Amino acid sequence: MPAILQIRNLALGYPGLTLFRQLSIDIEAGTMLAVLGANGSGKSTFVKALLGLIPPLSGQLAWPKGRPHEIGYLAQMSDFDRRFPIRVRDLASMGAWRGLGLWSGLDRAGRNRVAAALDEAGVLPLADRSLHTLSGGQLQRALFARVMLQDAPLILLDEPFAAVDQSTEEHLLSIMARWRREGRAVGLVVHDLSSVLDHCGQALLLGGGIATHGAVESVLTPERLVAQGYLSESQAAWMLRDPAASPASRCA
Repeated sequence: MPAILQIRNLALGYPGLTLFRQLSIDIEAGTMLAVLGANGSGKSTFVKALLGLIPPLSGQLAWPKGRPHEIGYLAQMSDFDRRFPIRVRDLASMGAWRGLGLWSGLDRAGRNRVAAALDEAGVLPLADRSLHTLSGGQLQRALFARVMLQDAPLILLDEPFAAVDQSTEEHLLSIMARWRREGRAVGLVVHDLSSVLDHCGQALLLGGGIATHGAVESVLTPERLVAQGYLSESQAAWMLRDPAASPASRCA
């Protein structure tokens, strides 16, 4: 599959602190990349660099077909203020605003697209509800509808399942599977070694100043997870006693 983004010798961090260096990967169309690491390892910093919000310390981000006009982005739930006084349909509609003039509104086709996205996300009946009345899972579904309407080739999701139940997680994963079938690349920051990894072909493990990329089963081994500070040795020993708990066993 063609690469949407080529990352070469990337180093990220801040003045006086390098989080990792020498990362070279291609993010290809139709792939799903899981980004994991201990707190402070650089997961959200990596997402911000792809969005162009912070510059690399060194290295290059190259877009073979040119940087997309739109990159789909879903921030952590803790970064979102649900007290903002808008309705669910208004939140979703923000994803369809690209290309509209300052005083332009959505036409009928645009409004139909918004309704279809809300319906697929499972929140169309809540379209006229205020955001502050939503549960965490309902708000996350509405935010997914907004990302759908961005119609972007690259979609970045920062902890998308942190505030949702199992049913909502499975529903959102089905939407992500559709994005992959459409040839979009999806990068998601995940907090733990959950069943989400069953849906990811590639993993990027950050920690200990190192960025390790490859197939899930080759990257997320107990030995590597300990070496990069994601697991303690006792946690890794438990994983080795129970092979079914290992992501490698689920992806074999």
